[in-house]
Amino acid sequence: MTTLAEHLAERRGADASAVGALVTAMAAAGIDIADELARAALIGQLGTTGGVNVQGEKVKKLDVWANDVVVAALDATGRTCTLVSEEMEDIRHSHERCADSGFVVCFDPVDGSSNLDVNGIVGTIFSILKRRGDGAEHARTDVLQPGATQVAAGYIMYGPSTVLVLTTGDGVHGFSLDRGRGAFVRTHANLQIPARGKTYSINDGNFARWPDGVRRFVEHVRTVDAATGRPYTARYAGSLVMDVHRTLLEGGIYLYPEDAAGSGKQSTGKLRLMYECSPMGMIIEQAGGAASTGRVRVLDLVPTAPHQRVPLLIGSPEDVRLAEEFYAARRA
Repeated sequence: MTTLAEHLAERRGADASAVGALVTAMAAAGIDIADELARAALIGQLGTTGGVNVQGEKVKKLDVWANDVVVAALDATGRTCTLVSEEMEDIRHSHERCADSGFVVCFDPVDGSSNLDVNGIVGTIFSILKRRGDGAEHARTDVLQPGATQVAAGYIMYGPSTVLVLTTGDGVHGFSLDRGRGAFVRTHANLQIPARGKTYSINDGNFARWPDGVRRFVEHVRTVDAATGRPYTARYAGSLVMDVHRTLLEGGIYLYPEDAAGSGKQSTGKLRLMYECSPMGMIIEQAGGAASTGRVRVLDLVPTAPHQRVPLLIGSPEDVRLAEEFYAARRA
């Protein structure tokens, strides 16, 4: 069976070696995180630190620990001078590394960390971009690129097995951790999402704050109609990695819309563009799916800030297009 290292060695192009080194670093960090998660309750790693991150969310002990693990792994490659993380308020830029570094990595070290204390599934998400700026202030230019410019994206899911799903722009492949070998092995080659699914995934507790179009779409997929395969089945794990992974394999749609105007909450969405929506968008598109804000393609969005939030509708192309029709009030 093909290992991740062998898969990356098959890649050709000027950036193949550097991108391979960065993906390998993320995979190694993922193995360390998986090991720590398995014994977190035994060594006092569960619970919060008492602090909050830049998004105003309570910080879990494992969030901080995993962030340090990923940063150390990426630094060791010598390939990056700029990092963006959910757990770091500012862009982490190292001027002395820039001369020999051509890439930016954006990542969420522990996605779905609210699941940690109940032994739920969590994950790590990452996005790799080429450095493109010049001059003393190039870091912000390097970071604020649309998702369409990503050279690689992936996620690691920590479940019954540890799975890494990766795209380097040539399709989507899944790798399962073989603990006996300490290596990821390709178990899912050239993944393709079904054109249409039978499940929808959304936080139903936010129903009162959804925009009207989202409510109408969800009511539509809940309505019985044998001819169109409805009703859909509801599935929601509270981890973007888990919910998107299921959608990738089985089809359907995942939605995290913005709050409707006047709801008293933020109306810009919850998920972060740089290290959640853009990498997931690249993966799903490479597998034949679609990723949208409800109005525009996610990968076309040009970020305005490292921690920018946006709405997300992602999954099977037919399901996403139908949701967009309801979003735009073209369907009643």
